[in-house]
Amino acid sequence: MGLSPALEEKSAPTAAPVDPAALPQTEAETESARIAFWEAAARRLQWEQPWHTAHTFTPPQRLSAPEVPEADADYSVPAIEWFAGGTLNVAVNCVDRHVAAGRGNRVALHFEGEPGDRRTVTYADLQREVSRAANALENLGIGTGDRVVIYLPVIVETIVITLACARIGAVHSLVFGGFSAEALKFRVEDTGAKLLVTTDGQFRRGTAVPVKDNADQAVSGENAIEHVLVVKRTGCDIAWTEGRDVWWHNIVDTASDVHKPEAFDAETPLFIMYTSGTTGRPKGLVHTMGGYLTQASWSYEYLFANPDEAARNTDVHWCTADLAWVTAHTYEIYGPLSNGVTQVIFEGTPNTPHPGRHFEIIDRYKVTSYYTAPTLVRSLMGWFPDGVPAQYSLSSIRLLGTVGEAVNPEAWQWMRTQIGRGEAPVIDTWWQSETGATILSPRPTDTSFKPGCASRALPGVSTRIVDEAGNPVPPNTQGFIVVDKTGPAMARTVWGDPQRYLASYWRQYARQGWFLAGDGAKYDDDGHTWILGRTDDVLNVSGHRLSTIEIESALVSHPWVTEAGVCPVADPKTGHAIAAFVVLTEAAAQDAGTVTAELRAHVARQIGPIAKPAAVVVVPDVPKTRSGKIMRRLLTQLFEGTALGDTTSLQNEPCIADIAAACQARRSGGRQ
Repeated sequence: MGLSPALEEKSAPTAAPVDPAALPQTEAETESARIAFWEAAARRLQWEQPWHTAHTFTPPQRLSAPEVPEADADYSVPAIEWFAGGTLNVAVNCVDRHVAAGRGNRVALHFEGEPGDRRTVTYADLQREVSRAANALENLGIGTGDRVVIYLPVIVETIVITLACARIGAVHSLVFGGFSAEALKFRVEDTGAKLLVTTDGQFRRGTAVPVKDNADQAVSGENAIEHVLVVKRTGCDIAWTEGRDVWWHNIVDTASDVHKPEAFDAETPLFIMYTSGTTGRPKGLVHTMGGYLTQASWSYEYLFANPDEAARNTDVHWCTADLAWVTAHTYEIYGPLSNGVTQVIFEGTPNTPHPGRHFEIIDRYKVTSYYTAPTLVRSLMGWFPDGVPAQYSLSSIRLLGTVGEAVNPEAWQWMRTQIGRGEAPVIDTWWQSETGATILSPRPTDTSFKPGCASRALPGVSTRIVDEAGNPVPPNTQGFIVVDKTGPAMARTVWGDPQRYLASYWRQYARQGWFLAGDGAKYDDDGHTWILGRTDDVLNVSGHRLSTIEIESALVSHPWVTEAGVCPVADPKTGHAIAAFVVLTEAAAQDAGTVTAELRAHVARQIGPIAKPAAVVVVPDVPKTRSGKIMRRLLTQLFEGTALGDTTSLQNEPCIADIAAACQARRSGGRQ
């Protein structure tokens, strides 16, 4: 069913934007007020049919007999639904309604390619491109519910094909263009995708890297792939399978630029987001159309839009994440576009062809909000120890944000001082692929900040920090952070494995109906929340529980260190010993003994003698996921020389060999 003419002609949201300042804080809201809040947020969007039931949540129910011990009891899978009966089209909300409102000439995307090529795309341009791609998908036999795997770099076509999938009701799953053929193969097979979209090659660190060979390997086994759609990006020579492979310029560019959209039920799957775990294969989290878009759109406006609505036409947003990461889905695709925002997308690496590339881009496009990972901030600190060169004007920056893992206070201060001129607020956001949108963050209008503190929950959601039994923990005591009131963007299940959804996230606090995030956290004396990293990254040294992030922050505060990864290693006396992997500045001492002694003493001064690393290993890089999270379990495995777990989600997999060599050198030298 197509959208009704009345709704096709709508030029504005069906309700005024929500004013969070007029709402009570989350902890004071009643459940009915909380649901009413999300209904108001949903009315910012354009709906074909209104919902009849805003929200239902059925928490896990105990299925076992009373005599079965709690630890062995079986539970049902939780059921979450938002805006039941409501129908909408996600792509229409991100593109068409802005054109209908007379904003078609507004720039949607400033694209900057790694080689320096540039392209400006207006909302009217984007509407035509998405319509062509939607028609092309349908011509290839893709329809509602079919899965499409997208293996592309950060280029305009990636956003176009993503929105085209949403427009026709196909379920998309984006895969980082640097992932291996094996990682791509898993996702192709697990989703049962009918179409794979890829490029001939991609530009990476100044080189045209072939990509199509990985795509060919990924679809060589047993799968449901019918076609491979190829974007010509680099001109690399590629293998070609007639009948299966089709060029983008032959199929998409020649299609009609008029497409009649259909409205879909709010709970229709929108995308599958794979997230790596510490064990087992990646989990495919399923996010749905109505709830996800509601929270993505509202939270973007709340966090990043200019508080002065009259000045929002000058906003230029830049989220630096790869488009395959959930941060990009929410704050680089759906959140900004549903708000009609102008934004930057950048294909390349931040130091190609020079380490000031990001500053150059901020200056060129007058970026107002810059949202990035602490990892990148620490890299910039190392590249520019004397601060941002005067040749770059960053005066347009109004707001800074971090995401991925807790930001070290030193990196926070550098970012605010050097990029934000000591004036721009810095929001340290905490959320996950599972939650779909930000859960904790300082308010962007706050006048005082605690560097590295995630502060408190946003309106409409809430969290608790509890012990293993679910009891609240006192201030300055590490516990487990749970989301006790989730938002509409919460993932509904794990694709093809609902029991894993239960076991991974809900089983521990099934009786309370709380979502277990898997991160450790603590309250400070003011009741603000500090994220301390994954609970499996907690070290227990002689009975003392220590956070890896706290030790890493201490290391990074030393002028010799630009990046640090800390992990637990087995110790027969203390339970855990601390191994520190550090990336040093050029000015650092190069003698291993001097480095070890200096950094151990520095950590002892910063935290206490109990936190001194037993070993310090100098490496060129530490393993990180595309979201900027340090994979500390790999550091443990490399240090101990045991078998490595899954490495497919790494953004810098080549560093593994260098770290392994450094660890082997330590073992060979007798230093454990």
